[in-house]
Order: sequence, then structure tokens, then C-alpha cells
Amino acid sequence: MSKPAILKVKGDKIVDGQGNSVLLRGAGLGGWMNQENFITGYPGHEFQIREALDEVIGSQKAAFYWDKFLDYFFTEADATFYKSLGLNAIRIAFNYRHFEDDMNPRVLKPEGFKHLDRVVDICAKVGIYTILDFHAAAGGQNIDWHADNPTHVASFWVHKDFQDRAIWLWEELARHYKGNPWVAGYNILNEPTDPTHTRLQVWYDRCIKAIHAIDDEHIIFLDGNTFASDFSHFEGHLAERWPNCVYSVHDYSPFGFPASQEKYVGSDEQKAKVRRDYMDKSAWIRERGLPIWNGEFGPVYARKQYDGEPTEGINESRYLLLKDQLEVYDQEKISWSIWLYKDIGFQGMVYVGLDTPYMKRFEAFLLKKYTLAVDSWGADIKSIKHVHETIEKFITDAVPDPSHLELYPFPLWGVRKRVGRLVRNILLSEYLVREWAEHFRGLDEKALEELASSFKFENCVRRDGLNSVLREHHNVSMNQ
Repeated sequence: MSKPAILKVKGDKIVDGQGNSVLLRGAGLGGWMNQENFITGYPGHEFQIREALDEVIGSQKAAFYWDKFLDYFFTEADATFYKSLGLNAIRIAFNYRHFEDDMNPRVLKPEGFKHLDRVVDICAKVGIYTILDFHAAAGGQNIDWHADNPTHVASFWVHKDFQDRAIWLWEELARHYKGNPWVAGYNILNEPTDPTHTRLQVWYDRCIKAIHAIDDEHIIFLDGNTFASDFSHFEGHLAERWPNCVYSVHDYSPFGFPASQEKYVGSDEQKAKVRRDYMDKSAWIRERGLPIWNGEFGPVYARKQYDGEPTEGINESRYLLLKDQLEVYDQEKISWSIWLYKDIGFQGMVYVGLDTPYMKRFEAFLLKKYTLAVDSWGADIKSIKHVHETIEKFITDAVPDPSHLELYPFPLWGVRKRVGRLVRNILLSEYLVREWAEHFRGLDEKALEELASSFKFENCVRRDGLNSVLREHHNVSMNQ
């Protein structure tokens, strides 16, 4: 396959070397170089489970397991299947810990690029662009688990050294991938939550300048503040302030999650809300004639082992929602990246089969996690609602002035969300980390490799309902 020219921004579009408009459409490769609890089944945060596994089986065996996991999670078979759906881009989430150590900062780990290069090259061979997504920065650029942040405070915005380290890493990445035409660009910070709304802009200024000093060709993808939802504080003529940049919204629909108060049936009113939600999120970008990329969206799905008989009906409703979202994106002619490519059965286009060694070994533990709503993403708290409500009432009774409950990032986070983050996702999950790690005790390298190989494409189930919708909407004529 001949090498394309490096993509660039022209007006409100992404264009190729001939100036033709390009729509990048694909999915996020989460749970791989940045693990997440709901994706691979552990409690808490990635650094916690890595530390626990070192303690239980020793650092040498643990390193062997993680290396095999990274090997098997995305292979040539994944890329071939992915391309068969007509998708042309994949967003690769990564954690800074693969490239530097907190006790040895700004020293590039020699193995840092081993797996990332492998997947970038695999994708290039079949004509898939990659977008490098900095999902977890030192200090935590946001207040959630997916930044590998064990607290509910984004210390990245409090300590300048964390910000400096992130820029250092982007300089290393830009130096490494400069001139690579199959890298579509750099998503330099996933879902930032800067409570001042000003430090993010300053950091964008510094990071873009540092990258452009090394690589002024690749596109830079910029998330809005507050989980990619708020661009309103960005100032100046941005096409000049931040040249060759695309602006990223994350358009998750509340209809696609268990907490929704109504089932999505595709009524005119519901369709109008789906469209309105996207148009509201993207209004600031569209008004300024800037290019848009929907960097994350997508519903979660019911699982027979947890949700029982209603599973099929729930999932058909979610596929319908996805179809209606994609029709909006087709009408608006935007690039998108659905979340998520692979997991253990909650949201992925493919997911690890229930008959694999990994799923069998963790079956009871995963049920416990589900029942206790240990994870944040798409949690159903029905079995622990009484606990939640007791804590929420305790807080609201103690704080009678409602305005004092409006802590950033209100209204995205109200009392219930904050209680869930602190009590379930941080406190409870900490106590479950060791229990997760104990499942590995006594395993030799052969057994560890069998667990890791559960994530191979050949051992995964394809979510056909989801994939058929993506196949139908992967392409749209820019001349329509």
C-alpha cells in the first residue's frame, strides 16, 4: 500500500494531500495501553492492580502477564476485522506510565514504544489511520478513573511539574512519529477537568508550541474542558492561535445507559433530543467554522448473565439509538470515534467470550463487582440504592444551602455522582484490588499466558448488532 500524504486541516475540514475532504471514522482502542476497570474487569485503577499483582505473583511474572496481555489484545486479526467494517481510523488511548516512571520522570522507558509502534504499523498495513490519545497524564488531568487517578482531584492542574512532564512526553512522541502519514494526529489530552477554565488554555498554548517546534505537520485534536463538553472559555482567533487543530466533543446520549428514565424507541421527540444534544455540544465549534471530531460516544449493552430476559430488548433499543446518532453525524458530515473496540462484554464491538480462561476465573468476582456497582461507567445501583440514598441524605441534610452543593464539575457531577465516585469507585474498589489479584496466585507462565490469550480476537465474540450499524454508516459523500 502506497504511503498517503499527512492529513491536515483546511477550514472546517480534514483533507488529504490532494485537498480532498477526509472523514475519519472508527473506534477507541481503550483498555489496552490505558486499562479501565469496566473494560477488563478489575476494580479501581490500573496502577493499583499492577502494584497488587507484583505483590501476589512477583514482579517478573506480573511483567510477563502484562506483556502477553498487550501482545494479544490487538493483533493483525483485529486490524483485518476492523478494516472489513469500512472503518479507517482508530483512536489509541495510552497511559504515561508506559513511557516514564514517577520515580524517574522525564527518562524515556526503552520499552515505551514497543507495543504502540506494533499497532500503529499493523493498522498502517491495512490502511487504518491512528490517532494517539493521551488518556492518562501524570497527576491526573481529570477527576475520574480513566485518567488512572486514584482521587477525585485533578492534580495535573495544581502542580506545574505534571503539566511540564506531559509536554515532555509529547515532544518525545512528536519526535518519534514525525513524518508518519498513517498517524492522523495527536489527541493531546483526553477529557480535561480544569476548574479554573484558564490553565487548560495556557497548557494548550505551551503544548501545541512544543509539538510544532518538532512536528508542524500532524493534526492536533483538542478536547473541550470538563470532559470535552465546554469550549466557551477558549479565547482568541483559534485558527491562528492553534493552527492545524480539530476540536473534539464527546457525545454520549443519556438514553444509552441504565440510569435513563425511559427506553429509547426512536420516537420523534427522542430523535429530536438526540440531534439537539449533539448540536448543543458542537454549537461553539460550528459557529466559529472549526473542524469537529466526535471523539467518544456510544451506548453500553445489557449482558444476559446479569440482566436476564430483558437483555435482547435493551440491546435492540441501544442499537436503534446508535443508528439515530450516526444519522445525525452523517447529516453533519463529521468525523467520529465510537467508544469502544474491545472489552469483556459491556460496550465493545468485540468482547471476550464467556468460555475463555479469563472470564471463567473471574466469573464470581465480576458478578460481585456488578452487584456492588464498583465501577462508575454505566453502573446500575439498584442493589445498593439504599446505601447511596442514606449517604446522599446525610450530606444534603448537613449542607442546607443547595448552592453549596454545586461543586465543580456541577451540573455534570451532583451529589449522587460525587458519592458514587468517592464511596464506590475509590473507597470500596481499594478494598477489592487485592481480591482481584489473588485470582492469579500460584499460576505459572503457561497459565498466565492462557489468561492473557483470552483477549485474542479469535477468542472474542463479535457484537453483530453494533457492527452492522457501524458498517452502514462508515462512509458518507461529502458532496451530498
